[in-house]
Amino acid sequence: MFSWFFSEPLPVGSAAPDFTLPDQDGSLVTLSALRGQSVVLIFYPADETRICRKQLCEFRDAKSQHRGVLVYGVNPGNAESHSRFRTNQNLQFPLLIDKGQKVATIYRANGWMVRRTVYLIGMNGIIQFARRGTPSPHDVYSVAGIPQE
Repeated sequence: MFSWFFSEPLPVGSAAPDFTLPDQDGSLVTLSALRGQSVVLIFYPADETRICRKQLCEFRDAKSQHRGVLVYGVNPGNAESHSRFRTNQNLQFPLLIDKGQKVATIYRANGWMVRRTVYLIGMNGIIQFARRGTPSPHDVYSVAGIPQE
């Protein structure tokens, strides 16, 4: 019953499962179409909550130092909530709508609410970083050897 609570993120070194999700504007994002670029997926519980706001704003602020990395927030919120959150926080990266936590499930970030989990997927589609909680952008990028500009 509580197996989701004790599950670990997908292991580093494994292939990132492919998915297609809409963003806040209705544009579809397919992970496999992003091959050749590093991708950060931030699974977070809700828009405009204190911890989520802090976490996503840290990645917003670090993005200028890591221009070659694509960042996506992921949660089951709707397009209107995501758009408002992006505008209010000046987030320059898309927020993906994971209705029913289908992608969160395959990335082991699901539960009664989304489990805060961050992944860095390398240019080859392999997971280079996976951690629960709120790792700093520096931790995410440095473990994978992504230099600051």
